[in-house]
Amino acid sequence: MSTAILTGQPVPGSSIEADLRSLGFDLRIAADAAEAETLLAEVPGDERVALVDARFVGHVHALRLGLTDPRFPLAGIPGAVTAQSAGRQALTRAMARENSAGGGTTLVDSLADRILTALDADGTGVHRPELGSLVAAVPADPQARNEARQAVADVDDEAVRLKSAVKARDGFFTTYCISPYSRYIARWCARRGLTPNQVTTASLLTALIAAACAATGTRGGFVAAGVLLIASFVLDCTDGQLARYSLQYSTLGAWLDATFDRAKEYAYYAGLALGAARGGDDVWALALGAMVLQTCRHVVDFSFNEANHDATALGKLSLASPTAALSDKLDSVGWTVWVRRMIVLPIGERWAMIAVLTAVTTPRITFYALLGGCAFAATYTTAGRVLRSLTRKARRTDRAAGALADLADSGPLAQGLAEALKKPARGLPGFAAPVIALLGGLAVVLTAALTDFGGPWPVVAALGYAVTSGLAVARPLKGALDWLVPPFLRAAEYGTVLVLAAKADVNGALPAAFGLVAAVAYHHYDTVYRIRGDAGAPPAWLVRSIGGHEGRTLLVTVLAALLTASQFKVALTALAGAVALVVLVESIRFWVGAHQGGAPAVHDEGETA
Repeated sequence: MSTAILTGQPVPGSSIEADLRSLGFDLRIAADAAEAETLLAEVPGDERVALVDARFVGHVHALRLGLTDPRFPLAGIPGAVTAQSAGRQALTRAMARENSAGGGTTLVDSLADRILTALDADGTGVHRPELGSLVAAVPADPQARNEARQAVADVDDEAVRLKSAVKARDGFFTTYCISPYSRYIARWCARRGLTPNQVTTASLLTALIAAACAATGTRGGFVAAGVLLIASFVLDCTDGQLARYSLQYSTLGAWLDATFDRAKEYAYYAGLALGAARGGDDVWALALGAMVLQTCRHVVDFSFNEANHDATALGKLSLASPTAALSDKLDSVGWTVWVRRMIVLPIGERWAMIAVLTAVTTPRITFYALLGGCAFAATYTTAGRVLRSLTRKARRTDRAAGALADLADSGPLAQGLAEALKKPARGLPGFAAPVIALLGGLAVVLTAALTDFGGPWPVVAALGYAVTSGLAVARPLKGALDWLVPPFLRAAEYGTVLVLAAKADVNGALPAAFGLVAAVAYHHYDTVYRIRGDAGAPPAWLVRSIGGHEGRTLLVTVLAALLTASQFKVALTALAGAVALVVLVESIRFWVGAHQGGAPAVHDEGETA
């Protein structure tokens, strides 16, 4: 329930009361500031409350943006201010001061605007949405009111709302092939009371059916799979547009949207591999390689953003770099913007390519194209970020260093070694951490690849990897290139599992490895989404119970050394099931609990769609 307190002199013929009711507000009328304060105190503290000037003239969507967005404790537009439970104390204090200063007399100017000014003076963060061409005003006289009403009539409220439902920065395929009609699907869903989470679930189910069609291994199944994958992507765009259209943001919704995207894509890879196997072609190594490459790409994105989003300039030097300046210059030329967005193969272009190739070629060709495209995109984006990091003069914060340490996913072994190696680590140069992580990871992957399955050398390399991993995180990750440490560690762990499963050369080993990497990757994605939602890293017991990246890598090499190839396959399957069970149960418990506990709503735009 939400309550709106109308203040100021009522205006005959005004639609403000009907507008507020249409947005779900229960109305109260206050004749003066004293009565407004009394009514405010009567509203339960866990409910949203708004103060709105009765003379307000504006679009309904302006009120919706200003008064109903669940992501912000305090928000306001001209003539209106709102508070959720987290912002009630600040609003009550500001109201008390205004009432004391005004003496409770009949309101002459806008109480809501005075409250907004008082909140700003307190240094309280108040969200003010970008209204663009939407009107929100408190006219001072009849002439100004008529002009404001004419301005409202001149702008199509619904057209603005539909346009704002589309993500501001999107890929070429999504912008020109999906969003022109998916926004209308979003509106259709909103008018029928559907929620973004329901659309997200429908998208997941559609993708799973697509994967099942691909698993049939028939041409008809491949064609159906491609069509359904595009349909799933349309729904994937629709859920975000529905959230923006109706402002239905939630913590649980952001998590579902992000995790389901990964589940859909990786389940489809598995479906393609199963379909190929039915036709006598084993492409499980390609499917696992595609998942490893795509996950590492995402970790590069996450790590770079976490390392730099709150970096501060050193002295008088700007955070800008020559590389960033060149990027900005290229973005000023229209066609280069689209080319640069397309070559990084965002989710829209990637899924479109997969869908078309599935329908007209074979799974092997589809995976070759996917691996080639993603490898080029990863090289392009990572090289650009390395250049930016080397030319940018900035100081990384403690928060950024903490986020990178959480993304590293160090287990008890690496953490203990990091503590023991703190003193030696102090004498290392600033670029040492990513170099050490890279060399340690390469050593274990190459050793597994270049020696016979079942030999002891991968175990020795894994022990060395644990030492280098501990050394890499022995001091805070504040160096210019330290954001590379988590993706190097991800590549080492996933690559070791892939190589050992392939070397086992037994039917079922690679699918088991696919399941294990999928379960571990889910844990790593879950860590990212918790950090993005300001919820902190997963609990320490969870990281310890699944061993950390170095513990899992060592365990897999030990299993390969002690077991036969067939036994190794069974062990990988059991390990995948155990990790999946632990991380899924904890993740679901956390996110559902956060949603039910009233955690601040978030809306993570995630990967460019």
